[in-house]
Amino acid sequence: MTLWQSVLDPFGYDFFVQGLVAAVLAGALCGLIGVYITLRGMSYIGHGLSHAIFGGYAAAPLLGIPIVLGAGAWGLASALAINAITRARRIGADAAIGVVTTASFALGVALLTRFGTKGPAFDALLFGSINGVSGGDLLLLGGALVFAVTVFTVLYRAFLFSTFDPEVADVSGVPVRRMDALLMLVLSVSVLATLKIIGVTLVAATLVIPAVVARMLSDSFSRMLWISTGLGAVAGAVGMYLSFQLEIPSGTTIVLVNAVAFLVALAVTGGRSLRRAAGLHDHTDLPAPTALVGAGR
Repeated sequence: MTLWQSVLDPFGYDFFVQGLVAAVLAGALCGLIGVYITLRGMSYIGHGLSHAIFGGYAAAPLLGIPIVLGAGAWGLASALAINAITRARRIGADAAIGVVTTASFALGVALLTRFGTKGPAFDALLFGSINGVSGGDLLLLGGALVFAVTVFTVLYRAFLFSTFDPEVADVSGVPVRRMDALLMLVLSVSVLATLKIIGVTLVAATLVIPAVVARMLSDSFSRMLWISTGLGAVAGAVGMYLSFQLEIPSGTTIVLVNAVAFLVALAVTGGRSLRRAAGLHDHTDLPAPTALVGAGR
């Protein structure tokens, strides 16, 4: 077999092609929503929400509920609970995430240990796997990506304003609470759709790293969205290919490719990029408050 044939060999397997498409969709989806999550200082919620949804994965089959429906409802309920606890201002967002999501994850582990699972394998859920990606998984990923793009396109200015200055946005007529709830819905659907490919333990990295790299490379919010989405898609494709060749879980290789992209961006841009990434809330595209009055009505 020639070198060229060995390079193209994986594409002869249907399961690999499906996994590759799924990884590209998952990477793009995480890269897109990661910008909003990171700029809001909510990087940890992606990690926590994936753990919460893991509990739903374990509980849904035992309750006779379809896994996607049960895990999605479980994740959304967890996200809204975190949001409500944080808004009460009795404890911080990090503490709220820790309480809700670790309890849900522990419940999931207990249920799987006691009753087993009728869904994806335990290891596949934790670290991702290219095996067993079905047409239904691709439809879920595609639907989640279309849903996210539609929401962020139609409500672009309202999300932009509520991300950078929620207090002023609220008094200017933007329904910030509804924007927050909608963001939690998009995030829940996205985490649920990508869990089989990336895994519970690594979803947070695919949400955060492309967005951080995009911030290192640009001061423009719109360009950040494009860079982060594109980097996520490319990292998904390269990571999935390496996963097949090296026989390593797909989530692991996708995150490692993202990490390499971060190191390359750091080497190219130097120390100034770290200072820019540290000031994630500084932005040149933020519109004036008057431009958004009534934007969410």
